[in-house]
Amino acid sequence: MTLTFASPSKDALPLQVVDKAGLAEALDGLQPAARGWAEAQGFKAGLGEVLVLPGAEGTPARALVGYGDAKARARQRFGLAVARAKLPEGTWRLETDLTGDALEEAALGWLLAGYRFARYRDQSAPKAELAAPNGVDAARLEAIAVGEALTRDLINTPASDMGPAQLEQAARDLAGEFGAEVGVTTGGALLDDNLPMVHAVGRAGPQAPRLIDLRWGESGPSLTLVGKGVCFDTGGLNLKPGGSMGLMKKDMGGAATVMGLARMIMALELPVQLRVLIPAVENSVASDAMRPGDILTSRKGLTVEINNTDAEGRLVLADALALADEEQPDLILSMATLTGAARVAVGPDLSPFYATEPADAAAIKAAAPRVADPVWEMPFWDPYEKMIEPGIADLDNAPKGGFAGSITAALFLRRFVTETPRYAHFDIYGWNPTAAPGRPKGGVGMGARAVLAALPELLGL
Repeated sequence: MTLTFASPSKDALPLQVVDKAGLAEALDGLQPAARGWAEAQGFKAGLGEVLVLPGAEGTPARALVGYGDAKARARQRFGLAVARAKLPEGTWRLETDLTGDALEEAALGWLLAGYRFARYRDQSAPKAELAAPNGVDAARLEAIAVGEALTRDLINTPASDMGPAQLEQAARDLAGEFGAEVGVTTGGALLDDNLPMVHAVGRAGPQAPRLIDLRWGESGPSLTLVGKGVCFDTGGLNLKPGGSMGLMKKDMGGAATVMGLARMIMALELPVQLRVLIPAVENSVASDAMRPGDILTSRKGLTVEINNTDAEGRLVLADALALADEEQPDLILSMATLTGAARVAVGPDLSPFYATEPADAAAIKAAAPRVADPVWEMPFWDPYEKMIEPGIADLDNAPKGGFAGSITAALFLRRFVTETPRYAHFDIYGWNPTAAPGRPKGGVGMGARAVLAALPELLGL
């Protein structure tokens, strides 16, 4: 897996980016033999189309990569990334008029196309390498790619090898790499430390539930990231059907994404006081599993009626958010694979998010297209508050009716952030169902690059 740029080399071969509008001009600039070859091969500059041009001795001398047109680029992020697998071994250098965000997207897409999940079988990585293009912050893009790879690896690893204990170890490894501190509360100690809903959800699992608390940075604005770490979700006693359970190794995608984002922040040495909270559990079936109709008392003191044990993610997040809220950081941000309703609303590509402050929402929305990490703002719609109030308890974890499932889940979480004015929540999918350029089928980070790009405005960096 190669997630870095090659060292600059005078022997690097030119990789010429050609869009459809500039195809004729690009062909006119080639030597007659090369032009004849390109025309004979039918090169049309389609997005991601590659044509290698041979030199006098038949070895590669140059390559053309199509950039398509505006419509094609709007329909496909990282369209140039497919070129990496099509090019022969060697070091290449971009020849392009691309600048700014477009150039960064092309360069980052190249790095992300080098990702392979090879834990369980050999996966051949592309052999073509790219020298860092002039005009990009290579170290920043490499940090982003490695953070994204961490997220993908964690999600792709099945629960047999990525339970709460292994997720804790991943956090400890990350902390060790950057000199961060980690504290972990496990098993019955969760009750002693007033984290009762984390305990209730995870107590039936084969590994003890836990709350992972990572801290890094001693100065600057304070940012607390909270990630849902349900390492496998059977649905509990409200057992999921088999078709719905098949992807539940990804139910810790929120934890994986905040860990990837945290790695980016630490690698880039951003001047923030970072805290990462991950409630790590398995939602399993056993004699001591929580039951429908149970009423839990949360860390916040709010009581919650359990009307569906498969709505467990908001329970573990609630205790973690209440803990985060007690410090009143400058910003709390949670990420979770929380609701199927979000996926029905926007599909697998977009990251729905909520923000209590319009300025924070605006900053995230403005940053997202710059880094090819699309988001969609959803409303904290106050009139739906009554839907999460069952009467017998303060809150209902699974309102009946099926309407506005993502919104009611977000409203539920907001009830646990009362001392910190600025809170944002991402209801992500964490999985790419179909292979795409720079995004193979499987686990994927969502929203992290948008948040990273927005942090200067969000935190005044």
